[in-house]
Amino acid sequence: MPAYSVVLFHSTAHAIRAEKVLQQAGLEVKMIPTPRHLSSNCGVALRFDRAQEEQVVSILTGNGVPTDGLYPL
Repeated sequence: MPAYSVVLFHSTAHAIRAEKVLQQAGLEVKMIPTPRHLSSNCGVALRFDRAQEEQVVSILTGNGVPTDGLYPL
């Protein structure tokens, strides 16, 4: 079973932009409801394969997409 991580956002607009940027970079991401034990800020998060954490951070940072943290599931 694959290990996943999630990236959280301050707003839904940031989550949608991040999803678009990451998919354009060829990464497989899935928008999911934000796990409540992690945050109650924005209602959505992006789930991705934990092996891609460094790529996700690099791509989001390089594209100026603000995040509210990255957490393992």
